[in-house]
Amino acid sequence: MIVYPAIDLRRGRVVRLRYGDPAQETVHSDDPVAVAERWRAAGAAWLHVVNLDGALGEATLALDALRAVAGVGLAVQFGGGLRSLDDAARALDAGAARVVLGTLAVQQPEIAREAVARFGAPAVTVALDARGGRVATHGWQQASAWTPAELGARLAQMGVLHALYTDVSRDGDLSGVNVEGTAALARATGLAVIASGGVASLDDVRRLRATGAVAGVVIGQALYTGALALEDALRAAGQV
Repeated sequence: MIVYPAIDLRRGRVVRLRYGDPAQETVHSDDPVAVAERWRAAGAAWLHVVNLDGALGEATLALDALRAVAGVGLAVQFGGGLRSLDDAARALDAGAARVVLGTLAVQQPEIAREAVARFGAPAVTVALDARGGRVATHGWQQASAWTPAELGARLAQMGVLHALYTDVSRDGDLSGVNVEGTAALARATGLAVIASGGVASLDDVRRLRATGAVAGVVIGQALYTGALALEDALRAAGQV
């Protein structure tokens, strides 16, 4: 199981939002590259980088920041504000190893098939972010008609391999990851599901791994608050 330390970018800084609410922001660093180097030194192989400005419809693709972070030498899974396949292509050209399609793929599921054909399935992740049992869009500010399992199954039929599943009600509050919901989504769709939202302790990582169904876990707030150490999370996930 792969551990993805999270770097959420807003106005050039590394931040965390509680429940995805831009009004509940905590700034952790003014230097995203230094943060990326910290996670590399701790043994990470991947980073999960989110352009919150783009996700919230406030600004650009943050390609300069992506280039700088990717230059550290880790594989970067990048999302936030990718409104077209051309945007995704620009992110991949800027150094992302994998792009996360969120609102775009929820509103136009067929775009996922085009993305797989254009970039290759390993380079594509679709965000299945759940709020109230429905997939949320536009930086988690709006709800769609899809359930995560319904949309995930359709996307799998289109050749999508990876999905990022966030229980928005737990994101940023260290309340514990939704282990059962994540594993159930993976089993129902056959997707390689990456868990996100609420990871609070090594027990969360161990429980996700123990399901045998979860492909990865994004950890943000717990790392930045010191609730767990990345080195310990990597061991619990079986990466080292």
